[in-house]
Amino acid sequence: MLRVPTESNIPTLEPLVRTEFPVIDSCIYLNHAAVGPWPRRTQQAVTRFAEENTIDGARHYPRWLEIEARLREQLAALIRAPTCADIALLKNTSEALSFVAYGFPWRDGDNIVISDEEFPSNRIVWESLRNRGVSVREVRLRGQVDPEQALLNAADARTRLLSISSVQYASGLRLDLTRLGEHCRRRDIAFCVDAIQSVGAVDIDVEAIQADFLMADGHKWMLGPEGIALFYCRPQWRERLALNEYGWHMIEEVGNYDRREWQPARSARRFECGSPNMLGIHALSASVSLLLEIGMETIEREVLERTQYLLTELGKRPGTELLTTAAAGRYAGIVTFRATGTDPQRLHRHLVDGGVICAPRGGGIRFSPHFYVPMQQLEKAVKSLDGFTPS
Repeated sequence: MLRVPTESNIPTLEPLVRTEFPVIDSCIYLNHAAVGPWPRRTQQAVTRFAEENTIDGARHYPRWLEIEARLREQLAALIRAPTCADIALLKNTSEALSFVAYGFPWRDGDNIVISDEEFPSNRIVWESLRNRGVSVREVRLRGQVDPEQALLNAADARTRLLSISSVQYASGLRLDLTRLGEHCRRRDIAFCVDAIQSVGAVDIDVEAIQADFLMADGHKWMLGPEGIALFYCRPQWRERLALNEYGWHMIEEVGNYDRREWQPARSARRFECGSPNMLGIHALSASVSLLLEIGMETIEREVLERTQYLLTELGKRPGTELLTTAAAGRYAGIVTFRATGTDPQRLHRHLVDGGVICAPRGGGIRFSPHFYVPMQQLEKAVKSLDGFTPS
């Protein structure tokens, strides 16, 4: 397992930020909940990989495999998984969710509990199971004093799985995963976490939250490329999920091309049917190395400080309504708000034209700053709202 930095060996952030994130000189980047910019080291890793391919072809493939193995270790450390054998490298969150949905041992009449705020990836895949006799129960979260209890109340004796986003992509609501996981484990309900809006932004411990499955793309808070994602599968579930994809890479004796007998890998590599995304692996390994170098406790502290600032300053503005709750423990890196009587699309164009990169989501504007975004830029982003004239 990779070493997690302690307070005594955490690097000073300001010079590191200046070196790694030239994006701060070109714009105010508040869109990490959509696609995050790469650190400088990631650009350099991709450039080196491209040069090697161009000059030497696959001559250095054994070394590339070492980087693949390193990435599994890095991702296991990032989410505090017991071992890198628990980690599969997939294309995206949707693929990981599909592995769960179409490998799970469903029975006619089973049901799945989700929320009504899920990104389509964590809704459509479950709805697609209707022809297998599996129903979906959507729980309204907005206005709930106790959203976890609302989710748990929706479960009954035929509930086989609870699938929830750790942080809702539009409202920014952060849920108590430990509470949900403990309840699911007691009730023998599988617990699936779409952690795309948490991994890389806040500290995640898959064992503490008792997740059976956890997935996240690399291109948001992990600051990596699109097209590569982590999939954590608890060991007790690996052989219980039926496989629906097969190929040379998912067998136990990978690389033995002459052997006729085969069996699926005992590790989570059983979910990787074909050739790995080596370009994405090099890039994501570089990005995650930065997160681990700084430490997720430090990153979470910096992310929450920025979120708190935005919640406070936006909450003071007349005519501005926060769609993200400011209650302690209920937010991570997302702040969504709307201006009374204002078309969010027009306001979004105004902000982007002024160099504030954000997104229209959930009927408002979504700001999502990472740990490195200077506080002065957040102040400018809030002040830029003053220059907007509603129609």
